[in-house]
Amino acid sequence: MNHVAAEPAVQAAATGAGRAARVGIGGPVGSGKTRLVEQLIPRFAARGIDLAVITNDLVTREDAERVRRSGLIDPARVLAVETGACPHTAIREDPTLNLQAADELDERYAGLQLVLIESGGDNLASSFSLDLVDYWIFVIDVAAGDDIPRKRGLGVLSCDLLVINKFDLAPYVGVNLARMTDEARVVRDGRAVALTNCATGEGVEAVVDAIVDNVLFDAR
Repeated sequence: MNHVAAEPAVQAAATGAGRAARVGIGGPVGSGKTRLVEQLIPRFAARGIDLAVITNDLVTREDAERVRRSGLIDPARVLAVETGACPHTAIREDPTLNLQAADELDERYAGLQLVLIESGGDNLASSFSLDLVDYWIFVIDVAAGDDIPRKRGLGVLSCDLLVINKFDLAPYVGVNLARMTDEARVVRDGRAVALTNCATGEGVEAVVDAIVDNVLFDAR
């Protein structure tokens, strides 16, 4: 089964001189953002890509601690940002805290190639400032309903890559997966859509390929 929708070529994002590429991962609470990060880490490691992670939570460091305990990455390479306000504020309106964290990682690790920045769980209107990231992913999940693409949230419409996670649950929650995917393609004017099961890792390699193709030019 091909879990990546057909897409036109995406214009490559240019990273700033002397720093790692920065990729945002956003989406509603429970959509699978942290699980996606955990699936991405070993796949980038297998390709020899030097990686670090920033996680955002409202008033805790829950996601950062989870990634640190995973054993997938040196815990020192995972920084936590406590937004203290709506999650989208720290990734869009005022991304200062995340910019500072990303700069700190660049200073700490010479040769760092990629920083994954996971947003706190937010609504369908959340998006990343392009002052913060070079490329960003929005994660939705099948269990939340197949009408999500039709709602045309800003995150769904404007992200570089839309990930429809938990596709394996479609038969159990009454979702027409083919229709949901087709509607996502339509509202996004044919731009990239990937289907994943982040519990097992199925489909995640396509997400890695999209990041490599669009921001990690030297790793192709």
